[in-house]
Amino acid sequence: MRTIVRYSLGLALALCSVKMLNAQKGMNALKNFPQGSTPEEIGLKVANRFVATPHTNFNRPTPPKVITYAETCAWFGALQFAQTTGNSRLCSDLAARFEPLLGSRDTLIPKPDHVDYAVFGAVPLELYLQTKDDRYFKLGKHIADKQWGPPEGPRVKPESWYYYQKGMTWQTRMWIDDMFMITTIQSQAYRATGDPVYIERAAREMVLYLDTLQRENGLFYHAPDVPYFWGRGNGWMAAGMSILLKVLPKNNPNRARIMQGYKTMMASLLNYQAEDGMWRQLIDDPNSWKETSGTGMFTFAFITGVKEGWLDPKVYGPAARKAWLSLVGYLDESGDIGDVCEGTNKKNDHQYYLDRKRVKGDMHGQAPILWCATALLSK
Repeated sequence: MRTIVRYSLGLALALCSVKMLNAQKGMNALKNFPQGSTPEEIGLKVANRFVATPHTNFNRPTPPKVITYAETCAWFGALQFAQTTGNSRLCSDLAARFEPLLGSRDTLIPKPDHVDYAVFGAVPLELYLQTKDDRYFKLGKHIADKQWGPPEGPRVKPESWYYYQKGMTWQTRMWIDDMFMITTIQSQAYRATGDPVYIERAAREMVLYLDTLQRENGLFYHAPDVPYFWGRGNGWMAAGMSILLKVLPKNNPNRARIMQGYKTMMASLLNYQAEDGMWRQLIDDPNSWKETSGTGMFTFAFITGVKEGWLDPKVYGPAARKAWLSLVGYLDESGDIGDVCEGTNKKNDHQYYLDRKRVKGDMHGQAPILWCATALLSK
């Protein structure tokens, strides 16, 4: 009997050692990148490119009337990269970019009456978290609160009141893009204030979108009336769940549901990843082109899941590494990434998504590179 017990114990310890070794190999896949593709090098190149780039208008030649959500996402990513790397010069440059918005160029601050505009609040809240300057806090919190206030302005629709009365933001529109825009600003407000009302809002909203838009294969329609698995749209959802889950308290009643939706999506994405590590403009269409912004967002979600212990490192670590190395191959010397899908509205037309322009240097593609670099460098 003692011999059997010792054998069983030895076998269990051996199996445990193998699992730990495999897990370590998976974690190691997110380290030791070749020169020229390290997250330190790539993140700094793309962040510096952002600092040097004037406010952009979705690759259009005209300057924007307000800061676009794509620029917001890149700004947010650059700030977190600067903090993670301890780059005080970059932090100062990014804060200096904001300073005119608190004075003579305040008209560039978007009115928070739409998810694409309200996400801007994530930037001043990140600046507040890094600098403790109360000016940033007041602005960011105001935007987060407005998102859950009563409907107002010309964008109000009958459904705006329906969602508001249900305790959701009146800006709910059931596009998957929203699940980055809404959850990011509310998660940032929670980080800045410590008030659970913000993170509870974000979690309830996420569950609503999961229940409405996620399909059996784990992916998401662009909207209920648009049955296509658009790459960047799904990327917004993957990144939004990753950001939300990182700060969502363990005892939140909606955490298990969100984690289930996240893991189901990640497993599906693993199946659709191309041999070179990329994902496509329409995720499930093998004839559609490989697209960088969605790939960057999925890579970020994989890296975050491995680092946080939500995903099996021996499976998702190598997949994330392959995706990162493929993705950085699309960067040019100046730090602009190519093959980014242009800004895209919803449309119930398969060919519409295939025909979207492929642009270079668009902030939709620059932002996820910064998120990935930060996630790779995070402990």
